[in-house]
Amino acid sequence: MTGPSETVMRIRDLRVGFDTPDGRLQAVDGVDLDLRRGEILALVGESGSGKSALTMSLVGLNRGPRTHVSGQVEFGGRNLVDSSEAELREVRGRAVAVVFQDSLAALNPLHRAGAQVSEMLRLHQPLRRAAAWERAEELLDDVGIANPSRTARSYPHQLSGGMRQRVMIATGLANEPAVLIADEPTTALDVTIQAQVLELLRRLRAEHDSSIVLITHDLGVVAEVADRVAVMYAGRVVEHGTRDEVLRRPRHPYTVGLLRSVPRIDGRPAESLFAIPGAPLTGTDRPEGCAFRPRCADAVEECGTRPQLRAREPGSGHLDACVREPATAGNGGVR
Repeated sequence: MTGPSETVMRIRDLRVGFDTPDGRLQAVDGVDLDLRRGEILALVGESGSGKSALTMSLVGLNRGPRTHVSGQVEFGGRNLVDSSEAELREVRGRAVAVVFQDSLAALNPLHRAGAQVSEMLRLHQPLRRAAAWERAEELLDDVGIANPSRTARSYPHQLSGGMRQRVMIATGLANEPAVLIADEPTTALDVTIQAQVLELLRRLRAEHDSSIVLITHDLGVVAEVADRVAVMYAGRVVEHGTRDEVLRRPRHPYTVGLLRSVPRIDGRPAESLFAIPGAPLTGTDRPEGCAFRPRCADAVEECGTRPQLRAREPGSGHLDACVREPATAGNGGVR
């Protein structure tokens, strides 16, 4: 992983709100993150924590009359939040690409797989149709498809889930983007195909020096491929650090709860699986102070004041937003 000076995308005070009949839902609530060149940054959290809302706002994919986005996303010398739609179209697919969670829904069912990869190439490069098709087959071969020529002529419904996900990755990497956003790329795939997709992401990162934002709720995936981890809850980052820091020395009670929820394959089998009590916040009403307070067994009076991300040791990159001491949170800060 490269040093902190090689930041390719800088996110500051990013906020995303959606108008609902009950008021404004603050899906992303003041997030600060840096994405470094050649690293895999994992965004972790339960459904509704704001992971996808955050990443889709990076390139304006969730803009609309009832969506409110503010803050800064500094990339390539510009603030993408304030960029026009025409400017964003130059960035999408060329400098920042997205691999969506549902490949069957994301791929056009009326066009062959090769046509969709070649279309991405021709949008950003002066290629003739035949040259773009040839390059599309090369990309399909690069992502590990055994018969790229046949796959290129196939329609999405004729391909397996793993094959469709590879087509999506080939489309995303068509123009060798600086940043690849992978939204739950292994969801609904069997374990063997999941391992192949993760190995593909690692290889592509190494070969193209691309930065990857990996959205997932699977901590096993995080342990296998991530360099850094940002844990999100109720639209905010509550813990942030290297993979080993967050997974081996969790400091926020929510992170502790997520880790305790993962079934273990070593030791005695548990009589029942652990689950964080309560449910994630989904409505417009949010508690005062720490959003995790209603679900936390160690909540104290100080939790009524909204905690900020902080480093507990000077110069440390391991940040958390909890007023309790790490030893308390790490010893089971959830019921």
